[in-house]
Amino acid sequence: MAGCAGPCAHHRSTSTVRTLGRLAALIVTIGGCLALPATAAPAETPEAPTTWGIVPSGPDGPGDRAAFEYTLDPGTTISDVVAVSNYTEAPLTLDLYASDAVRNTQGGFDLLPAADEPVDVGSWVDLGEPAVTIPARSRVDVPFRITVPADATPGDHAGGIVAGLTTQATGGAGGQVAVDRRVGARIYLRVTGTLEPSLTVDDVHVAFDGLPLGQPGAVRVDYTVRNEGNLRLAGRPALRVAGPFGLGERTWTGDPLPELLPGDSISGSAVVDGVWQLGRLDVEVEIRPETSGSQVLDPAPPPGTFATRLWVVPWVPLALLAALALALVWRRRRRRRRGATPAGTSTPRPASAAG
Repeated sequence: MAGCAGPCAHHRSTSTVRTLGRLAALIVTIGGCLALPATAAPAETPEAPTTWGIVPSGPDGPGDRAAFEYTLDPGTTISDVVAVSNYTEAPLTLDLYASDAVRNTQGGFDLLPAADEPVDVGSWVDLGEPAVTIPARSRVDVPFRITVPADATPGDHAGGIVAGLTTQATGGAGGQVAVDRRVGARIYLRVTGTLEPSLTVDDVHVAFDGLPLGQPGAVRVDYTVRNEGNLRLAGRPALRVAGPFGLGERTWTGDPLPELLPGDSISGSAVVDGVWQLGRLDVEVEIRPETSGSQVLDPAPPPGTFATRLWVVPWVPLALLAALALALVWRRRRRRRRGATPAGTSTPRPASAAG
């Protein structure tokens, strides 16, 4: 694994395992990773469970850190400790490696598959050895180093340190399937330099749901939020729908979006109810950046915005009005024709020819 030059000296100590409630881990099954707030790896069988965990540690053992968080200059090296705990009644040997963060299909924090080589913060970590053996019901503290490259780009870089175990299981057709289970401790590393927080919104599609009778309906808005800056950000979507001159304005504010790492994107949708069919509707989408974790946004970045228009015409009421207007015009013209002939007069007959 790429990292700092030279091996890291390992000083491993064992102790009684702390309670499960202090763990913050990442559990991975065959299809990928699933972030858990506090857990260990799953059991192999109900009779002989194999569970383990990994958390940030220190000279006095695990503390209150939920993740490794650093702010470092390019070219800097820092040392730290990760604790790997074995909850079983027998010694356990686990693969130990670092990897880069990615976003899973559900929009959550994930790590690269074990077979993929990291190219970002995961490649900056030197753990010294690719595996660790933990005695039964014990914890091993593993020191490691992170070396930030001199040409590292400013901003946030995310990854994790993984303790994994690969086992064989019987597949549906009776064959053997390799099952990779792992837990991990997150790494959030900010490289100093010019910081540019930025959320943008695009790929906006709008549609009206309702009968063309003139009564209020719903406007559905689909959109994509992108983190085009270099800081990890959360965001809160807000919508505004209004007719000409702001008539019938309706607004909507959604729940915060999942944390977006630099370069990440996520799709969202919203429904604004009670929108009158006023012909031209102005639709505005706004994503308000919010802090993620313990970071401070000062000054706060401007929101990402997108504006579009939607035409919603109440055809049935307009057709009735048009028919009523035609009926009034026809009736008025008919009255005018009748009023043009004086009362008590008749149209003279033409004289017959003499013969």
